Amino acid sequence: MSDFFKSSSPSSSLPEMTAKKEAVMNGVRSEIALASAQELINKTNEKCFAKCVTKPGSALSSSEETCLSRCLERYMEAFNMISKTYTARLSREREQRQLAQI
Repeated sequence: MSDFFKSSSPSSSLPEMTAKKEAVMNGVRSEIALASAQELINKTNEKCFAKCVTKPGSALSSSEETCLSRCLERYMEAFNMISKTYTARLSREREQRQLAQI
């Protein structure tokens, strides 16, 4: 990665530097997405466990399993709905910025 920030030979073109920058940015985006997904999983597990497992033991009862399953499904449904809405909003805002630049 240190090569990215070094001044390259004159033969390095702007498209090459742009491609390198985009590759680094895509890597950062992937890492952020992975961290966000891990945080979501940890948070849902923690919340659902606290709600559904009132007396921890060596095994889950069928009612605890059902509760955990439903709880996780609700979290995922809510997460998916929020993600779709947020993505659509970002897309609309990006289009509006592009139209404003024209």
